[in-house]
Amino acid sequence: MTTPRDLLIIAMDLTASRPLEQGDLSLALAGAELIDLLGAQAITLDGDRIVPSDRRAIADRGLDEAASSLARQLPYESVGDWLWRRGRGLSAAYLAALEAEGQVTRQRRSWMIFQSARLVLVDSPARRQAVNRWASEEPSLTALAAAVGIGDKPTRDTPSVADDAVATVLAAVHDAMRSLEAERQRRALEEAAFDNVWRGE
Repeated sequence: MTTPRDLLIIAMDLTASRPLEQGDLSLALAGAELIDLLGAQAITLDGDRIVPSDRRAIADRGLDEAASSLARQLPYESVGDWLWRRGRGLSAAYLAALEAEGQVTRQRRSWMIFQSARLVLVDSPARRQAVNRWASEEPSLTALAAAVGIGDKPTRDTPSVADDAVATVLAAVHDAMRSLEAERQRRALEEAAFDNVWRGE
């Protein structure tokens, strides 16, 4: 399994400290892909620019798709730009992959006729591996999980990451999430103001 898959499994397995936003989770999954690509030496970072290594197949389909979508000409893509581009709809894509592999199943309550079925994790080696990795407080997984509100540790209490490139990715994930939250708040204020106009307030 990979960091994105482990992160998604942990996100489904644990009660978040706040409701998970799909946009936040998708940004974190894109960051997790970069961390795994760094580990596989498929990329390096030049400052905040993603420099691809020679193209070679990666066993995991999701990571291979991520590697194949890297910008391979100067100027290389920044980590922040990658998160926004790659992250679009990424949580749904990873969830669909887990469902196709039988890692999750649809659970429908008989009395909820008009509700869509809820996806739940099955007991599997992949789930146990993710839980074990979470229990060991692996730094990058813990930091990504904390960024989206998973677990009971504040972000400042997550284990520090020794690798500078990984730390750069994690910082970019946090920056992107702050920008996304600011955009949500701006839209909420605009909608509230619009509603007030219609009510004559």
